[in-house]
Amino acid sequence: MPLDRIDIAILDALQKDGRLPNAALAEKVGLSQSACSRRLDNLEKSGVIAGYHARLSNTALGHQMTVIVHISLSGQFEKTLSDFEVAVKRCPNILSCHLMSGEYDYILRIAARDLPDYERIHKEWLSAMPHVTKINSSFALREIVDRTVMGIRPDLA
Repeated sequence: MPLDRIDIAILDALQKDGRLPNAALAEKVGLSQSACSRRLDNLEKSGVIAGYHARLSNTALGHQMTVIVHISLSGQFEKTLSDFEVAVKRCPNILSCHLMSGEYDYILRIAARDLPDYERIHKEWLSAMPHVTKINSSFALREIVDRTVMGIRPDLA
């Protein structure tokens, strides 16, 4: 879907405040409420807007540690990947999982309360996942950037 400057302004405003009422959004982007509502509906239906959610603080919820985990599997067969991905989706502490090129097959980002909690996750979840041959864990010392707002350039939209 090609995006014009108004679509980009809508997306920019909603990335900063997903709870912005339609009237305020319309005023911010210079449209009538009905025109803004139609554009928003089109952005949602086209998949440009994939959803709305509340951003929670892992720290406030007691998860003080972020662990980056590199996983190697026994192979890259479709069933091997699928079995692993099904297992990953069941673990509530895994915040993100990416299939990778390069040395490791997957990279996971995990939230843990502390080191004993991560040990539990490692024993109960990671080590028990199908086809895992290697687990390499790195502990984040501090977070520098965790963006939720993506810059949208008109010439790339």
